[in-house]
Amino acid sequence: MFKKILIANRGEIACRVIKTAKLMGIKTVAVYSDADKNALHVSMADEAVHIGPPAANQSYIVIDKIMDAIKQTGAEAVHPGYGFLSENPKFAEALEAAGVAFIGPPVGAIQAMGDKITSKKLAKESGVTTVPGYMGLIEDAEEAVKISNEVGYPVMIKASAGGGGKGMRIAWNDEEAREGFQSSKNEAAASFGDDRIFIEKFITQPRHIEIQVLGDKHGNCVYLNERECSIQRRQQKVIEEAPSPFLNEETRAAMGAQSVALAQAVDYCSAGTVEFIVDSESNFYFLEMNTRLQVEHPVTELITGIDLVEQMIRVAYGEKLSMQQSDIGINGWSIESRLYAEDPYRNFLPSIGRLSRYRPPAEMADDTRAVRNDTGVYEGGEISMYYDPMIAKLCTWAPDRATAIAEMRHALDEFELEGIGHNLPFLSAVMDHERFVTGNISTAFIEEEYPEGFEGAVLSEDILKQLAAGASAMHRVSEIRAARVSGRMDNHEREVGTDFVISLGGVDLPVKVAADRDGSTVEFADGTSHRVMSDWKPGEGLVHLDVSGEAVIAKVGQISGGFRMRHRGADLSVIIRTPRLFEPSKHMIEKLPPDTSKLLLCPMPGLIVSMAVEVGDEVQEGQVLCTVEAMKMENVLRAEKKSVVTKVNAAAGDSLAVDDVIMEFE
Repeated sequence: MFKKILIANRGEIACRVIKTAKLMGIKTVAVYSDADKNALHVSMADEAVHIGPPAANQSYIVIDKIMDAIKQTGAEAVHPGYGFLSENPKFAEALEAAGVAFIGPPVGAIQAMGDKITSKKLAKESGVTTVPGYMGLIEDAEEAVKISNEVGYPVMIKASAGGGGKGMRIAWNDEEAREGFQSSKNEAAASFGDDRIFIEKFITQPRHIEIQVLGDKHGNCVYLNERECSIQRRQQKVIEEAPSPFLNEETRAAMGAQSVALAQAVDYCSAGTVEFIVDSESNFYFLEMNTRLQVEHPVTELITGIDLVEQMIRVAYGEKLSMQQSDIGINGWSIESRLYAEDPYRNFLPSIGRLSRYRPPAEMADDTRAVRNDTGVYEGGEISMYYDPMIAKLCTWAPDRATAIAEMRHALDEFELEGIGHNLPFLSAVMDHERFVTGNISTAFIEEEYPEGFEGAVLSEDILKQLAAGASAMHRVSEIRAARVSGRMDNHEREVGTDFVISLGGVDLPVKVAADRDGSTVEFADGTSHRVMSDWKPGEGLVHLDVSGEAVIAKVGQISGGFRMRHRGADLSVIIRTPRLFEPSKHMIEKLPPDTSKLLLCPMPGLIVSMAVEVGDEVQEGQVLCTVEAMKMENVLRAEKKSVVTKVNAAAGDSLAVDDVIMEFE
């Protein structure tokens, strides 16, 4: 077996590979840019080599720098992770020429299947059903418009070397095709060093279901069932699960057989994924093949018990697969939630900064449940603007889907993260959404269910009463502590009131709190009550409540007059007043936010790529004003209404913070 391998990647996937390598007794080498000097993967590896500036095209995707790191450390093999150089045939060729093993498929397979255009042609020739489209190279935006009209809108504009949602756009008309072509081309060049683009028909209301394959160098190949990846935002997966709640055994077997046949047609070895779109009638169409490990591979590992990274390493070393197709089963159900540094309240725009608090739920596994968290960050670390916004992949496993979802709800409730914008509230909201719970999903789920963006979950009256009861008990604990500290009376409890009005989620709930040594009984005006028990102490950021026998977990923080409580996708200001103070509060004038209608604010920390207007220009509604790039994604900012530009405060090349004023209007 290899004695030392180098991981040509960063973040959570580098950490993931290092964990398995250590279990196998293999030493590891990390590579890092200036931005990743203090990254988790660097500290986890046995050795680390600096490879350049923060930008990936000056460090992580520079083949010569990776090859130099291999020479310095004497690594015998390289695991590329995903993204960066993982599907770059030139990198695989360079390793082969240097006598270094590539922990991935052979160069021929990468060239045939890693290239999205070639793979579709090959799939069609092999009898695999493919989506209608234009597989040739597209020279410019006008040709893209012409082809889009021939294929028929809507169309998907995609980078040939793409993956992870990068270099991908949906166009519904000529203008979007023209603009999408250029943005996809730019993103593809920046992310993959390959700006080739192709176009295919976009099938509405599809499911995104993929098959995991695993092959060795001896002609053996198996499929490890499917993953449902339909919960997507901007063509980037957010929540995945295995198996799919939609497929029956017959369709699963057919998709698996096609996937294996396609892999064997190119002598594929290592782990790979064949992606399909599936319509409501269970018709499936080949989308692409990713000749690498997928981000969502943990859910497959959890239902099969197979460590895919270990298998990749063993295959690269020349070993035969230790399993046959008949050995592959489905044990239980697994869910993966991708935790991103993206603010769901600002249309999921990237967020950067320091993780002032990072406390994921404890990992565990037994016969009834499992919690797994693949991550590449730590408390006190920074999220930079240079790379993918992923923070962690939180996974749960249980014997059935309903229980796996319940475990995920609980794990998300326990996940503490502060310092940056993140999508934890959104993930929690999806876990409670009726369409997700019933499995009635498609790739349009987010667009359909949150057309105006995510504004937080709306909690039921029952849950609001649970939180109100919990807040009442917590308030009493805080007041008792304050009385003790002040020394107002020896018998401090006599100074703490029992009647309050709890305002949260748009409702006002009068309560009476009766406390004893074991907890509090909170009675509401309608005669119902909750018994609340908890060991929470003031200042703690997470509260575990037992509310009438039901476990309730919430993130809490002190605010003026009460608590900020975050629970199941809702972010609530819980104000606690005595009845005497509540009465005049009803007459207070609501403070309105400042008027920013005449300003273009930067919606995220990022780099101004281009400015499309100047001072004095008259702009029309929907007109492009500028383009901002953050975390490898281009975001086009448009005029909301007809106006005239009176001032421009930024230029191409400027780095801006969130809410910086880019330009002003009359």
